[in-house]
Amino acid sequence: MTSNGVSSVMIVDDEPGIRTALRANFLRHGWLVETASSVREAIGQLDRRTFDLVVTDIRMPDGTGMEVMRSTRVLSPRTAVILLTAYGSVPDAVSAMRDGALDYLTKPISFDQLQATATKLMQRAKETPVDQATPVSGIIGRSPLLQRAIQRDRAAASTNADVLIEAESGTGKELLARFIHNSSARTGKPFIAVNCAAVPESLLESELFGHGRGAFTGAIASKPGKFELADGGTILLDEIGEMPLHLQPKLLRALQEREFERLGEARSVHVDIRVIATTNVSLSTMVERGQFRSDLFYRLNVIPLTLPPLRDRREDIPLLAQYFAEKHATEAHANTPRLPLEFLERLQSHSWPGNVRELANFMRRVVTLSETNDIDGDCFDAEFQGATRSVGLSQMHIPAELPGTPIRLVERRHVESTLVLTDGNRTHAAEMLGISLRTLRNRIREYGLPPRRHA
Repeated sequence: MTSNGVSSVMIVDDEPGIRTALRANFLRHGWLVETASSVREAIGQLDRRTFDLVVTDIRMPDGTGMEVMRSTRVLSPRTAVILLTAYGSVPDAVSAMRDGALDYLTKPISFDQLQATATKLMQRAKETPVDQATPVSGIIGRSPLLQRAIQRDRAAASTNADVLIEAESGTGKELLARFIHNSSARTGKPFIAVNCAAVPESLLESELFGHGRGAFTGAIASKPGKFELADGGTILLDEIGEMPLHLQPKLLRALQEREFERLGEARSVHVDIRVIATTNVSLSTMVERGQFRSDLFYRLNVIPLTLPPLRDRREDIPLLAQYFAEKHATEAHANTPRLPLEFLERLQSHSWPGNVRELANFMRRVVTLSETNDIDGDCFDAEFQGATRSVGLSQMHIPAELPGTPIRLVERRHVESTLVLTDGNRTHAAEMLGISLRTLRNRIREYGLPPRRHA
């Protein structure tokens, strides 16, 4: 709605008489009205401005109302869409409603029914919080798949049970964990995150459970671990699949009894915590391979949750792109660039193996390097080529000139070439490959790469 509370509508119909009649009807009820006589004209207007409502005929000479509806979903996700259809195309209208239209009316049109439907949709928009697009602290989207996941997450937040979140890297697992904590009775209490892959194995036990004075060389004083620091609140065990096997029994006891001993001490420490674990690998598969304890898996997997990858909710990409464009433009003290339909369609056509994190980084680069306030498809092509010069393991493709090459050999060469690029710096190489430092160490050992060269 405009700043004075007046709603706006675009009427799309190739018949002048219907456009004129509908325009007069909406004007009489105090709406701001624009009209379009074709699909192309409608999309052009949507590209230039935002409407509260679009009323479109389903059959037009240069396309269909479904195209208008899909463009509306891309360019302005909060805009309501009503389809006008003849009786013979009602199935098309019903199909379009599954894809994002909010209602449909059959011709001949009842102005009273049209106004009642439009008023209902506008009232629903008023009652829906503006931040519904970000229902879970930073997780943005309206796709049915994401909303179903979030509904389950809200139910989990109301309990005190431990949670296991299995989802791909870059989907927002830590954001989800924070949402569960903030929505629970433990909100306001500590939220402590531990990345199990980032802490060296030799220090992980001390990091989690603390240590006593003299427990090891350099332990000149007692120190509480993350479990103690999280007492009363929530501890997040990120990348739990990287937990060394020899530490898993102690973690299992801590989860079952909420009790443990600091390293080098015999006194038991009791804590009241909720545990949320996240992983980007299948723990059940690791259990089958003997890489993860089955009893620990079942203890963690009290409430299993997930987040869909970005490729499965492409309708959220325009909303995310606009959010990141505004965010990064604000950080750079610049004007938010305009994201035309052509650019958004290019974004939606990409698979985004790095998920939301990859899209966020890509939009940061686009906003930072753009010399104008307009971004087009050519900009996407140019920046994406730059974005993919260093491809992670999750994004690898077998080179076209080497058909039939075993993926294991391709991965080995990719790891080795990345280590060469970083002069053997494992930390930088792991970042470029999109894997943890521990996983990189395992790959070096697994592929028999010279350890000293890649220290």
